[in-house]
Amino acid sequence: MKVLICGKGGSGKSTLSVLIARTMKERGYRVLLVDADESNFGLYRLMGVTPPMTLMDYLGGKKGFKQKLNAPLHAHGAEGILPGKLRIDEIPKTCVARADGIRLLVIGKILDFGEGCACPMGVLSKMVLSRIEEDADEIVIVDTEAGVEHFGRGVDQACDMVIGIVDPTFESFMTAEKISEMAEKAGAALFFVLNKVEETVASVMDAHIDTKRVIGRIPRDPDIFMAGLSGKTLATGVGGMERIARTIEGFAGG
Repeated sequence: MKVLICGKGGSGKSTLSVLIARTMKERGYRVLLVDADESNFGLYRLMGVTPPMTLMDYLGGKKGFKQKLNAPLHAHGAEGILPGKLRIDEIPKTCVARADGIRLLVIGKILDFGEGCACPMGVLSKMVLSRIEEDADEIVIVDTEAGVEHFGRGVDQACDMVIGIVDPTFESFMTAEKISEMAEKAGAALFFVLNKVEETVASVMDAHIDTKRVIGRIPRDPDIFMAGLSGKTLATGVGGMERIARTIEGFAGG
């Protein structure tokens, strides 16, 4: 099963991606966490690992990837870059970091001034996710870039479930509304997790989000805040995660 995590910048996508990955691992799943955010450099710290080589660099960087993609089909082409079907264990070992039994795959990052747009990363993300075939006890968690560009790139089409992360800001409510519109057009199963919830804002958040789609409410947690501030590994045991995990399991089983 593939679960895509999205939302406004700063809403907590990377944090929730790691927490969901850890929770599903504790429930017996083999987990692959895919960092598909080309502009966020801190996910590996939350996992407590050294960043692996990105898949884009493994394929020759953006320039090399474009050349392979545009080559004649018999030479390279889309099928020559990656197998038509890809098992998680077949992902190049140099592109995978491991922590506590969870594997981390990084698609690619924007690193230099003037290097161009992130579109090749989007193409590669869609290509990888559409080819991965996971077993019943395997789950792929995808941390995406801020906003809704991944919908425009069609990345979500390769996933079974989309979870939008919503924090207590009006901008996040607006992003969630757009996510709902685009997920419906994509035919994606959409759910929401309300993050950084406090008693003073809970009713306001509920008023702006379709509560029938809400599968979890994560309270504002000073330990999570300090881990993010210091770049330290996230701990487990955060309130609200078990319900999210049960919903994911139920969806996978259904």
